[in-house]
Amino acid sequence: MKIIFHENYKLVYDYDPAAARGRMECIVEELHGAYEFIEPQPAKESDILLVHEEEFLNWVKGKQLIYNLALLSAGGAITAANLAARGEPAFALIRPPGHHASSNNTWGFCWFNNVAIAVENLRRRGIVNKVLIVDIDLHFGDGTNNIFEHVPEVFYYHLYGLNGLEECLKFYRECDLVAISAGFDMHKKDWGLLLSTEDYTTIGKMISAYARRVCAGRVFAVLEGGYNHRVLGKNVKALLEGLA
Repeated sequence: MKIIFHENYKLVYDYDPAAARGRMECIVEELHGAYEFIEPQPAKESDILLVHEEEFLNWVKGKQLIYNLALLSAGGAITAANLAARGEPAFALIRPPGHHASSNNTWGFCWFNNVAIAVENLRRRGIVNKVLIVDIDLHFGDGTNNIFEHVPEVFYYHLYGLNGLEECLKFYRECDLVAISAGFDMHKKDWGLLLSTEDYTTIGKMISAYARRVCAGRVFAVLEGGYNHRVLGKNVKALLEGLA
């Protein structure tokens, strides 16, 4: 498992909880020494335009610091996806998050849709075709769903409990890659008050077993939500241990 991370992700770029000081540090501290860290390059504008309209890109460009970090965040997701396509599972420890970003609008602390950009980058290059996106964030990834709503080769699933995930993995029997929108705000000590830390390990194991069975272990995860710094790092590590 490779960790995609850049020191600039620590920058406090906005006033929202995803941009809060210490949020990335608590995850890095938990993962440091256990995994190899890889530094990404920013995405190109042409990568962003795979899923977003040019007018929207130019609007984000007007927020210079956010724009630069959003390009770097999308680049981190692309790096993770490229590794996964080669059979090397990867986790993009990035921010800003992205799953609420549609082609021409956004909300919920997101700017560019990192997972969608990374998936479409691989698809346009002919590296993968069918992709399963599993979103384990507390909130439905409306942006991701909107972007791929009319793309039958990409199936978006939002977590509705472990039984629901099991049914999804039984239903969607064929894909070339699994992408995880890895939000951790469904935890018992976060906004959702639902999942335990051990549940994230179980989720990781379920998805890993599915990926090995269906697509030669091609799987990557991208950080979305998760706001309680006291448990966030442990929850991330739990998911990664399950995926491993």
